[in-house]
Amino acid sequence: MSQATTRFERRICSLEAALYSAGRPIHVDDLKSVVGTRSEKVVRKLVGSLAERYSTRGGALEVVLHGDGRASMQLNEDYDSMVKQFNNKPLLTVGPLKTLSYVAFHQPVDQRQVVADRGSHVYGHLRMMETMGLIHRERTEHRSFTVTTTPYFGDYFGFSHNPAKSRLQLKQIFRELKITTLENGDTESLDDLFGELDDMEEELADPGDGLTEGLPQYPRTADHGS
Repeated sequence: MSQATTRFERRICSLEAALYSAGRPIHVDDLKSVVGTRSEKVVRKLVGSLAERYSTRGGALEVVLHGDGRASMQLNEDYDSMVKQFNNKPLLTVGPLKTLSYVAFHQPVDQRQVVADRGSHVYGHLRMMETMGLIHRERTEHRSFTVTTTPYFGDYFGFSHNPAKSRLQLKQIFRELKITTLENGDTESLDDLFGELDDMEEELADPGDGLTEGLPQYPRTADHGS
């Protein structure tokens, strides 16, 4: 085996290990250091080669390069229903879900505002969700952070990447969690918001829009943390 072939195989194995370990889509820019290159073109070529191998193998897993420049190792959709019974362990309890819903609705939002409205206990929520890859925090000039959700947030909950449609799905979370106010101490009801989104729903929520009927990871525990 030539040195070039050995290097190529080592890169392929490194890429495969990274995608497997992440368990979520990774942007090609973040994979450059994994395979030892500064070229996006090289990473894309490696992802394509790995994807072809998995496709030829014909197994339950597949490697996909998404249109937004992220690559993932994921279960072939033909096997989704088969393994659903093993895939329903809740990841977030109600308290962190409320914080995540708040961030998703208000984003981009200053971390200080999140803390002011949700309480100081959300620092733990934010750290946990950042570690999980659900949110991104970018430091501001004012010694705080701007908080936004990541593409993985949409992937995990089955949310549309269309902001208007994702707002409909956030409405579903608010209702399921029985959130009647967006902010602690704020008595403003969500009725106006729900009315606005209901007007959008008929226009946006057609059978092919990809909206979920429920949250597969919604916690069934008795946790009612704030």
